[in-house]
Amino acid sequence: MRGSLWHLGQSVTRRLAQADKKAAARRFFASEADLKKTVLYDFHVAHGGKMVPFAGWSMPIQYKDSIMDSTVNCRENGGLFDVSHMCGLSLKGKDCIPFLEKLVIADVAGLTPGTGTLTVFTNEKGGAIDDSVVTKVKDDHIYLVVNAGCRDKDLAHIEEHMKAFKSKGGDVSWHIHDERSLLALQGPLAAPVLQYLTKDDLSKLYFGEFRILDINGATCFLTRTGYTGEDGFEISVPSENALDLAKAILEKSEGKVRLTGLGARDSLRLEAGLCLYGNDMEQHITPVEAGLTWAIGKRRRAEGGFLGAEVILKQLEEGPSIRRVGFTSSGPPPRSHSEVQDEKGNNIGEITSGGFSPCLKKNIAMGYVKSGLHKAGTKAKILVRGKAYDGVVTKMPFVPTKYYKPS
Repeated sequence: MRGSLWHLGQSVTRRLAQADKKAAARRFFASEADLKKTVLYDFHVAHGGKMVPFAGWSMPIQYKDSIMDSTVNCRENGGLFDVSHMCGLSLKGKDCIPFLEKLVIADVAGLTPGTGTLTVFTNEKGGAIDDSVVTKVKDDHIYLVVNAGCRDKDLAHIEEHMKAFKSKGGDVSWHIHDERSLLALQGPLAAPVLQYLTKDDLSKLYFGEFRILDINGATCFLTRTGYTGEDGFEISVPSENALDLAKAILEKSEGKVRLTGLGARDSLRLEAGLCLYGNDMEQHITPVEAGLTWAIGKRRRAEGGFLGAEVILKQLEEGPSIRRVGFTSSGPPPRSHSEVQDEKGNNIGEITSGGFSPCLKKNIAMGYVKSGLHKAGTKAKILVRGKAYDGVVTKMPFVPTKYYKPS
């Protein structure tokens, strides 16, 4: 097991570094002083957080427990993650929805107020600029969260298109929520613990739904969502209230909900079959190839109207040439860029994320293979350090999701 733990730590560190490769110079050559810190930085350090550079921020990769234990505890009890490095923003104005729909694949207009969905920002070739959770607060207010490593390019992309849209008379403005922090509370104890801190009935808030409400005395944006496959919430809280909220959550859980770092967050999302932008999704990968066809709204498939729609709609009709799939394998855990071969030794694809699953106690991975070889049960060979090991295409999620939905 010790070897597995070592491999887990190594593979997580590699995956996070891979996703953050655009910031390589900052990661390896910047001094600690150059890194941005969340308002919980001192709190992390005081609780034994091992701080590492990530997307220009100093973030905890783990605390005093191992990544293995932390991952399992999140699924059995709960985990509290500081994800304040991610970028929350609001679009407002009577034309904010038609504006956003030029940039993303979701049917934003079709969302009920107070609900959201995963979407993808696409480029002219249909490739993914970033993935994001977008929420229709009301018809003239959209709230979305973009990845920390993509913040600069995402904001530049949105701003460039907003200027053109407004120059033609479109009514849209934006606000970047740098005055707020973002906490993710995940796992079976997430709802009962958070319920202690709000008068609103959380049993009436389902997966993907959004409310603005009072939590622990602060006005928060609450979304029932996450990046673990578990039930849980992302809480956007005024930064001056973030520390008190984090302390209150840990206290109300009586030690069962633990501070959880980027290492376990990565293991949890891999077990849940969720993409890490920069590894499993990039500028040259379309949402169809990435297995996110479900995120393209029915109306959008009929009408298009988003960047790269021609490429994406053609793939929907004819099928993509490659597809994202899950794998289980023998031997050492596969790593990003491990070659995937058929049983005759022909190259059929590549691993994009892989590691040892703390919950399943076996190797899991995801990657891309040629269409036709993507069916569950297809046997493959995965090259790790030049040696071929047995692998098999496996349905995702690897660990069943536990999202809170109406029965």
